[in-house]
Amino acid sequence: MKLETDVVVIGAGAAGLAAAHALSQAGVRVVVLEARTRIGGRLLTREDPELPVPVELGGEFVHGTAEASFALLRAAGSVAIDTAGSSFAYENGELRDGADPLNVVARVMRPACALHDDVSVDAFTRDIAPIDRRQALMMVEGFDAADPTRASARAIAEEWDGDPDGQTSRQFRPLGGYARLLRTLHGALDPQRVRVLLGTPVHTIRRGDRAVDVDATSAGDAPVAVRARAAIVTLPVGVLQSPVPAFEPPLPRVARDALAQLVMGPVVKLVLRFRSAFWERLHDRRYLEAGFFHRAEAHFPTFWTLLPLRTPILVAWAGGPKADALAGLDESGRVAAALDDLRVLFEGADPAAELEAAYAHDWQADPYSRGAYSYVAVGGRGARSALAQPVDGLLFFAGEATAGASEAGTVAGALQSADRVAAEVLAALGNASRSPR
Repeated sequence: MKLETDVVVIGAGAAGLAAAHALSQAGVRVVVLEARTRIGGRLLTREDPELPVPVELGGEFVHGTAEASFALLRAAGSVAIDTAGSSFAYENGELRDGADPLNVVARVMRPACALHDDVSVDAFTRDIAPIDRRQALMMVEGFDAADPTRASARAIAEEWDGDPDGQTSRQFRPLGGYARLLRTLHGALDPQRVRVLLGTPVHTIRRGDRAVDVDATSAGDAPVAVRARAAIVTLPVGVLQSPVPAFEPPLPRVARDALAQLVMGPVVKLVLRFRSAFWERLHDRRYLEAGFFHRAEAHFPTFWTLLPLRTPILVAWAGGPKADALAGLDESGRVAAALDDLRVLFEGADPAAELEAAYAHDWQADPYSRGAYSYVAVGGRGARSALAQPVDGLLFFAGEATAGASEAGTVAGALQSADRVAAEVLAALGNASRSPR
């Protein structure tokens, strides 16, 4: 199959679909190539009649109040549910209703914004109070999916001390899950201008003087060749750092340096469905309004409920080194580790007897993600904006890794990057149409 179009978009996640929609609204012809046999990228909603609510195996939250997120919610006829409930932390052998670790890490890391010479989060926090350090490292590993020995203290500080409407300000969930929003994005594409090819992994991206040629393979193993005036690449950092797809000629040094300074963070997420919300009955219903449970030493340092929705579901979450430590376990081993953690948190309960099902997706083993989301390594200031720079007026990059610090690693960041890249491509196509042949 040979196709010619104005723009080829590589990846049908939130950024790719949103960019294709913006371009088609401007009258541009677009071909979207997606390696998976589904849309959504690192958003994966499981909708099952046996489940009381849709289950998010990938991205789950609406972080902050970015207009890009709420515009999509409005378009889908959906709303954002404010995450509710108090936060409990396990200290000295018991769960205590105390300071929210989100506030702790923001306070601890804020001074790193003024660092002249960047250091790792681990090094920056060595001289603070042990309890603050423990919670700060737990949140950097969990929230940012980062290794504190590699993560830039300055970048983490800028994330937590940035936009008051950014990802660390408030947390929501889209009512009905992200699948509804993705269907809205996909359904809004103009079929006269946009063609979406699923099950079509890209192998090579070649840029010439005035065109980009993309070689891919269809779901039936037939070759697919697309020639376009511009290409938008929305692939995750973990994929961009791999040999495939190959860029010919290689990306310029500034882009390669940016990729070397970004790390794809690992996450292990389990969605555990129980016969009942057993934790709500414990200790005189002490945890009835609990949203989050934290224990830094656990296999899964964070568990959360789906409040304000009342469901018998707990989500187990491990990021960074904690996720790496679980890499050698199969799903049953990971579930066993999570149940062990719950037995410690909820003394006297028998979570295994209550468990009905567990759901997961291995993002590290997924060849089209190779991890969860990106973070900046020590000395990598400016890496995200550098990666976002167009190459030769032909290659354009979008996705969470190219977003600003306040929305990096989030769906909102991916949507914001789509708005940016669509404007860049439209400007480039306009200039190209006026340039002499």
